[in-house]
Amino acid sequence: MNPVFRKLPTFVLNEALAVCWATPFLQHPVWGTAAVNKRQYKDMPTNGIGRWKYLLPKELPKKKKDKHQMKPIFAATDTAYGTLNVQVSGYDMTVVEHYSQYIHNLCNRLGICVAESYALPTRTTEVMLMQEQGTKMYVDAVLKTHERVVQLSSLDTTLCPILIDVFLKNQPEGVQLSVKEHTEADFQARFKARPELEGLLAQMNP
Repeated sequence: MNPVFRKLPTFVLNEALAVCWATPFLQHPVWGTAAVNKRQYKDMPTNGIGRWKYLLPKELPKKKKDKHQMKPIFAATDTAYGTLNVQVSGYDMTVVEHYSQYIHNLCNRLGICVAESYALPTRTTEVMLMQEQGTKMYVDAVLKTHERVVQLSSLDTTLCPILIDVFLKNQPEGVQLSVKEHTEADFQARFKARPELEGLLAQMNP
């Protein structure tokens, strides 16, 4: 043993050892505190810091969409037609769509009121062929007819012939054009028939 410690009394050495044991072990500032501080900030109050949802306006409950109702049909007068349907149909959807857009844009430039512009359900036609020897028929081709309608209201009678003449001169090949008055049957043709749903409703409400 060191001669210096031999001269010290025993109780002094015991007190020194007790002080050394009570002193905490020095650790790295990051590594040492990782085991001691186990995310103590979780228990601290935040006072709403970082919350942003209360800043947004309260959303109103969404209402159920009402069924699409038919718009009133304008009656014809001496100087203007009522509600007219400019109907475009063809097998090529791209050509039909572009031609209906041309009609819509032309009416907007001429100041003609366009009430609506919509698409009708696509109609499918199957072309059947019969074998030369036999009575069995098979499907040779499937044709899809695409239709677009541009609905005009209060069209001037003097402007109508000129407008239709412009439509016919710019009509692309393979596209059919027809102009007729709008009726309730034309409005119902916009929706696809659902016979299964109608049958279930008939069973529920006899």
